[in-house]
Amino acid sequence: MELSGAEIVIRCLQEENVKYVFGYPGGAVLNIYDEIFKQDKFKHILVRHEQAAVHAADAYSRATGEVGVALVTSGPGATNAITGIATAHMDSIPLVVISGQAPTPAIGQDAFQEVDMIGISRPCVKHNFLVKDVKDIAPTIKKAFFIAATGRPGPVVVDIPKDITAHLGHYEYPESVEMRSYTPILKGHSGQIKKAIKLMLEAKRPMLYTGGGVVLGDASEQLIKLARRLGFPVTNTLMGLGGYPATDKQFVGMLGMHGTLEANMAMQNCDVLVAIGARFDDRVIGNPQHFYNKDRTIIHVDVDPSSISKRVKVDVPIVGHVQSVLAEMNDLLDAETRAPDAAALKAWWTQIEEWRGRNCLGYNRNSEIIKPQFVIEKLWEVTKGEAYVTSDVGQHQMWAAQYYKFDKPRRWINSGGLGTMGVGLPYAMGVQFADPKAKVACITGEGSIQMNIQELSTCKQFHLPIKVILLNNRYLGMVRQWQQFFYENRYSESYMDSLPDFVKLAESYGHVGMNIEKPADVEGALTEAFNLTDRFVFMNFITDQNENVFPMVPNGKGLSEIILAEDL
Repeated sequence: MELSGAEIVIRCLQEENVKYVFGYPGGAVLNIYDEIFKQDKFKHILVRHEQAAVHAADAYSRATGEVGVALVTSGPGATNAITGIATAHMDSIPLVVISGQAPTPAIGQDAFQEVDMIGISRPCVKHNFLVKDVKDIAPTIKKAFFIAATGRPGPVVVDIPKDITAHLGHYEYPESVEMRSYTPILKGHSGQIKKAIKLMLEAKRPMLYTGGGVVLGDASEQLIKLARRLGFPVTNTLMGLGGYPATDKQFVGMLGMHGTLEANMAMQNCDVLVAIGARFDDRVIGNPQHFYNKDRTIIHVDVDPSSISKRVKVDVPIVGHVQSVLAEMNDLLDAETRAPDAAALKAWWTQIEEWRGRNCLGYNRNSEIIKPQFVIEKLWEVTKGEAYVTSDVGQHQMWAAQYYKFDKPRRWINSGGLGTMGVGLPYAMGVQFADPKAKVACITGEGSIQMNIQELSTCKQFHLPIKVILLNNRYLGMVRQWQQFFYENRYSESYMDSLPDFVKLAESYGHVGMNIEKPADVEGALTEAFNLTDRFVFMNFITDQNENVFPMVPNGKGLSEIILAEDL
């Protein structure tokens, strides 16, 4: 069957059962867009900026576990996509991003809208391809989806010159992919897993430290079984929230720079640490030298061998798919006659409860000004903990992570590794397309929301009933907090002047806008908004300008050097 390159691209996406392509047209991809017009097997979502296209595809993937797909043109279309690609790369999100390119004869000639997308994207992709022959389109796209979704997931760029999309070629979509240089490991080493079980059963002060790998690996069910079988305390990283139910009594909260006192102290003082789908990054353990303890044994389960012993030397490395490894651990425990030391475990929990008793997430509940923490707590109550919550980056992100209790995986959608402002609204779009009937809340700040606010237009076009919760403190809040703590209150360029009237702005796009200025009105406003099930609602909460995120581990410090609000 002879098809044009553009037709082949469309057929390949259909073969992969793609449901949505997020994109923005331009000259180099017009042949592809013409073929999109002729088909109805997947839907194209026209965003208002290419960065938002990749973010929306990213969030669609986070919410569904499927590979997200974005389509952008060459030149500025490609470069605008880079922030979204880097965001997905840092959080290991499977994407296929198809970019247009100048015609093959013009490559290297400074042609109109030509950039070296392969060179530019190389540091922030799992892999990339430049297609130079129409016959290579189908096998390349098949490889792209395979690479994106397997092993440690990540974004893959397929750069296609315009002339290649016009050439005719034989079409046949490969049934499978074999690459000698890429063979992801799925099953963990049984000997290492047995060694890990032995150490866990002998532990006096055990700790389960779990990250985004549990969520991405769909291993939440296996983690819950393991934790309850052993009775061990569990902490999640920012990316791992929802991998273990936050309302469960064994959950000690998020750990790290803004984690709970009980999670950080348990992490620092445990004798056997089981790290599952986590990478000991700087925001989690602080200073690696401070974290080091010669008497602590560390077991590390991860699908990516390069993540093991990268920042912290571990004793029992287990390379494999998290779901598979945890399933094998559970099978071994089911056949095991021994149990953890009950007396030691009881004493350990007594210590943890003492830390927990400090109530490190307490705040002034009698304030006459809206406290941002209060808004998040009321959001959790109004949505009964069932919402998908997207966030931008900053103080509001940390408050969302701390105060919204995620009991299910893939409900918390945020930029963890790259810390990208502007993701919240396009993330909410991607999630709403993934689950049209879901309650989707976008928690944001007045700085972040303005970075992709043009997507209010996309939300109107596609009738997306997203609810925006803007915690408006008129500051770049996290920047201001650091300036207060570490720069002697020199608030350099962190105050937000000339803010728009967000209610009128939302209404100008055809949405519902609300201003909320009193704590007594918070719950009613949230209830009213979520009762408007078919409308986009933009809620502008005027919050306390001086509120800071606590607890806080200062940059470069260790977990036990944590600062609580009461310490200041």
